[in-house]
Amino acid sequence: MRIAVTGASGLIGGALGAELRGSGHEVVRLVRREAAGPDEVRWDPAAGRLDPRDLTGVEAVVHLAGAGVGDRRWTDARKKVLYDSRVQGTRTLAAALAAMDVPPRVLVCGSAIGYYGDTGDQPVDESAPAGRGFLAELVRDWEAAAQPAAEAGIRTAFARTGLVVAREGGAWGRLFPIFKAGLGGRLGDGRQFWSFISLRDELAALRHILGTPALTGPVNLTAPEPLTNREVTAAMGRVLHRPTLAAVPAPVLRAALGEFAGDVLGSQRVRPARLLESGFTFAHPGIDDAIRAALRTG
Repeated sequence: MRIAVTGASGLIGGALGAELRGSGHEVVRLVRREAAGPDEVRWDPAAGRLDPRDLTGVEAVVHLAGAGVGDRRWTDARKKVLYDSRVQGTRTLAAALAAMDVPPRVLVCGSAIGYYGDTGDQPVDESAPAGRGFLAELVRDWEAAAQPAAEAGIRTAFARTGLVVAREGGAWGRLFPIFKAGLGGRLGDGRQFWSFISLRDELAALRHILGTPALTGPVNLTAPEPLTNREVTAAMGRVLHRPTLAAVPAPVLRAALGEFAGDVLGSQRVRPARLLESGFTFAHPGIDDAIRAALRTG
């Protein structure tokens, strides 16, 4: 297929584009600079500019663009960047797709398990309502911005991704150097649930959604059994053969991260019900295998 990808320079988008090309698909990257070749299309999501004619022949779209949630302290200005990069970008893309003479068959829109807010010990799946807080509100509006595409008859799915276990990039990429140095440990009391997924399973799940017509709406991309931060910490020490005696108290996290600390210390026990029901098989359902896979692939 001819597949358009936004966020193609990011951790997931870059790996997905390479994998799709390796499988014989034609990948078109949406970029904010001048297009450097026939495999790129320029767009300006903030200004709402994307010419539908530039997407002619595109049969599927994977939309992963958005500023990094944990890259900087959450000031009001930073939260606006996080919100606008997702909501305005999705609105721009959805409007362009809806205006195409021959729209793509499917749009897989990046999303996040932040939708559920802090779920404590309660397991949740795609049937759960939106939670509270900035991330929950952001994800709700992010997904709603894709409505023009759905109304145009494009099958639209939202890949609500958890913490991606990868050696470089994303939140986990920041953990590996700390744990390798023997400075890793639990965050807060460590009882909060972390819903993780290996990078390989993330890519496979995105491709599964692309190829499964029954999958529309929210789809959780997380391993089958979430673990507590204490359990994840122990696994990191076990696989890396390093001590995990250090701990970061909640007040220190709040002083360092500000409002974002509430999400780091919050608990999200999310299960991928729709993936499992649709026949998806995880290569790395357990945390030890996910960590080892990240160390092998970089």
